[in-house]
Amino acid sequence: MTLQAGMHNAWRFAGFNALSFQIVLGSPMVLYAKSLQANATVLGLIAGMMPLMVIFQIPAAQYINRIGYKRFVLAGWGTRTIFTFGMVLVPLATPLLDATTRLVLLLALLFGFNLVRGISSCAWLPWITHLIPENQRGKYVSGDAAMANLGSFLTIIAAAVCLGGQSRPWQFAVIFAFSALMGVASLWFLNRVPDVPISEAIRSSSQPVPWLEMLRHPPFQKLLRFVMVWAVAYGGFSTFTVAFLKTETGLTESRVLFVTSVAFLGGLSSLWLLGHRLDHVGSKPILSLSLSCWLVVLAAWIALAGGVLTAHLPLILGLQFFMGLFAALVGMANSRLAMAIIPAMGRNHFFVLYSVFASVSLGLAPVFWGLVIDLIGNRQAHFLGLNWNHYSIFFALVLLVFAAALGLARRLHEPKAASLEALLTDIMVESPQRLWLRLWPRE
Repeated sequence: MTLQAGMHNAWRFAGFNALSFQIVLGSPMVLYAKSLQANATVLGLIAGMMPLMVIFQIPAAQYINRIGYKRFVLAGWGTRTIFTFGMVLVPLATPLLDATTRLVLLLALLFGFNLVRGISSCAWLPWITHLIPENQRGKYVSGDAAMANLGSFLTIIAAAVCLGGQSRPWQFAVIFAFSALMGVASLWFLNRVPDVPISEAIRSSSQPVPWLEMLRHPPFQKLLRFVMVWAVAYGGFSTFTVAFLKTETGLTESRVLFVTSVAFLGGLSSLWLLGHRLDHVGSKPILSLSLSCWLVVLAAWIALAGGVLTAHLPLILGLQFFMGLFAALVGMANSRLAMAIIPAMGRNHFFVLYSVFASVSLGLAPVFWGLVIDLIGNRQAHFLGLNWNHYSIFFALVLLVFAAALGLARRLHEPKAASLEALLTDIMVESPQRLWLRLWPRE
């Protein structure tokens, strides 16, 4: 079973796109903002800006059919790359501008980058859903996640090498320039993804969009509730684990980046673990398994921040790996489930609602969590054998939201989904047996 001709370029685009955006929207940007004395609220704003800008998909969706999927996405991705080149100049302006001014300028460029990205991304999921047959969507999203995680891993390793020792402004300028160049390279592959023809009747249609009726569609409504709670739980989590490692463990910027890069290895391993199973077992059992494991990961972070566990490198690397693995699995399962339950009629606008509700929640969450961390400040208390400080309380609150997401995941509508027991049997019993039979010597 092969993907439509040319669709492998979508995977290549995902890889080069990750080489670009992971610097602008990931740990390197958080570390540069920290070097400019950004507090937790500002870090939350940086983490939340990208998903918050997705709200502009609602007015932009009406132009997709007039412009076309491919032209719409290409225009947006090309424009945002210009803002990335602008970010290269911010560290270079260190002799001319003070830290506060550079931080404000950086926030302005990030706003422009995320605004353009938020508008143009509304055409991406409908475009891909049109191109990928239903029985191959699990294969596509797993490959897409693998390429994105591979690109992200390579980017963070390169950034860690570049920022070795005591980081200086020119080093951040180098990695921002690398991000801009990889953004240009990603456009070349994006341009090679096949377009979807749109009929003239659809282009000229002026029929009003029934937004409320879409929101009331029962399977879609359940999915929206789940992705919003998941976004609140996951939003900003990576940002504040980076801040925790930087401020509480004393790791240098390069070591923090090396540590966080392991999360992308975890995401890459999701292709081996469940990628080929996604089309067979469905999304619900994968969501239940992933969220259950997330509760264990959060319990470990609480113990680490509360002083029960020591921040040994093997423990931190293990947590990062499993965070990447289970975040990737949730993302893959969500995307495939949305493709499965969203009706063909009104698909563009259904996907806009899905993206906006998920992304706005994802954007508000880190701002909220940053405010919580700043409000707690340096207050501490000892209870149940733990040191309850701003980070241990943060991890505990996130664990409660993850538990709520798990409850909602079990109520999702997916008629063809297998049970969680069937998924575990396949992973723990049938797959090892198949591997053993392949390795067993034959006469």
